[in-house]
Amino acid sequence: MDAVKEKLAEMAGRYDEIAREMMQDDIVSDPAKLTKLSKEQARLEAPVQAYHQLCDLDERLQQADEMAKEEDPELKEMAASEKEECEKQKEELLAHIQKLLIPHDPSDDCNAIMEIRGGAGGDEGNIFAGDLFRMYSRYAESQGWKVQVMEASEGEAGGFSQIVFSIKAKDGGVYGSLKWESGVHRVQRVPKTESQGRIQTSTATVYCYPEVEKSDFEIDPNDLEIETHRSSGAGGQHINKTDSAVRIVHKPTGITVNCQEGRSQIENRETAMAIIRSRVYEYEREKEEAKAGALRKAKIGTGDRSEKIRTYNYPQNRVTDHRIGLTITQLDRIMEGKLDGIIAGLKAEEEKRLLQEAKL
Repeated sequence: MDAVKEKLAEMAGRYDEIAREMMQDDIVSDPAKLTKLSKEQARLEAPVQAYHQLCDLDERLQQADEMAKEEDPELKEMAASEKEECEKQKEELLAHIQKLLIPHDPSDDCNAIMEIRGGAGGDEGNIFAGDLFRMYSRYAESQGWKVQVMEASEGEAGGFSQIVFSIKAKDGGVYGSLKWESGVHRVQRVPKTESQGRIQTSTATVYCYPEVEKSDFEIDPNDLEIETHRSSGAGGQHINKTDSAVRIVHKPTGITVNCQEGRSQIENRETAMAIIRSRVYEYEREKEEAKAGALRKAKIGTGDRSEKIRTYNYPQNRVTDHRIGLTITQLDRIMEGKLDGIIAGLKAEEEKRLLQEAKL
């Protein structure tokens, strides 16, 4: 209890410190810093409010204890009643505070870059990758978020062998909702090309990265190998006459990005840098967490990108998330972007585990 109150007092101090910082001229004139501080202050608001409520209850309990020492029976009865009420409120408040003190991952406030690759199943894997892209696009649309394709390679029979896209919200926070989507998604259905009506199992792999700003994570230019080549895809015939496509390799990790969707080399270079920055950031973050013995704490399940996380069974109209044992018999709605139930289940499981780890 003392540790909880001490933590809350520390947060209250930081809240007041931010309020002072936001009045400084150098902060007021810097929109990026001001926004960053505003978000931090907003996260602290609920814990600080709870801290003041806790202090108030402790003061009332102390007063009730003092009143209980009086000889007047009526005052003793009032003290007992007040103490019982305060202890009940305090118990409820402490349960609420436990959730408020769950460690916050700053990456949850970021927008997201997602990548989907067709996997096992050949053409059907690519078609399923296209279905997943549509599912995430519909979900983003329902949340008022914006989807932008950054790079895409279409499959011969439809869908995508690979597609990279960003999902952005005005106030960020997309990654915090979709970070659990990384992993292998499995589909069981009869392919359109299957004349015998046999059910086939195919897969697509999803990667979700936090979209990090240059000001938050910089890559040493000396670590990058940048090449240009002629675009072979969309963007207009005029771009095929110039080296507008961009390929960037992060030499220390071998992470490689190709971009040719844009209509100019500058546009493709900016897109490629945004993707590689997010991938390298995630790589470094995973490495640090592994060193600390907390590999993929932000993920449910093993966190391994090769982990089969979800099965979409079309004949039985059901979706099963294997990490939390959740089955929903409305696959058609899920594929239309109705992901709230799955996301809520994953979030609840994460909160439960983090509470256990924090031992609050």
